[in-house]
Amino acid sequence: MAKRNLRGLAASLPNGSAVADFNNYQDAVAYVERIIMGDFPVSSIAIVGSNLSSVERVRAKISYGKIALNGAMMGVWLGLLAFIIFGTVPGETAADPAQPLFNLGSAILVGAGIGMLFQVIRFSLSKTKRGFASSSQIVATKYEVLVPSELVSQANSAYQKGGEEQA
Repeated sequence: MAKRNLRGLAASLPNGSAVADFNNYQDAVAYVERIIMGDFPVSSIAIVGSNLSSVERVRAKISYGKIALNGAMMGVWLGLLAFIIFGTVPGETAADPAQPLFNLGSAILVGAGIGMLFQVIRFSLSKTKRGFASSSQIVATKYEVLVPSELVSQANSAYQKGGEEQA
């Protein structure tokens, strides 16, 4: 039984003929947008990437100092939130003003300290402790625009028609 994705479509490679191929995804998308402007049926188009590679880009160096600083910044917001919610108690009568339980500065300092402590402990206990932060993505070296074989000539005329509408 074929796997299905969230839209209920079978997870398999599409059949058809390549009407264009590109070295980057943006060019393939621009081609598809142009044939859509030429009134080509949208559900008949597929962009297929081949020769896939996993690319991991290093974004930043991580140190305990940066971890502590980020934890302190998050803790400042938590301390501010705690002050807003729990910082004052109402007076005994309607004429009495609200009495502060603690001041804003102490709430921010305690929040920063707690945030810093939790982040440093979390980083120290992590199993994949690396000295850098990175992001991964899958990149193809070639992108083909596929349409059903019987619609290739219609796709080519839609490409021409879409170009005329842009001009």
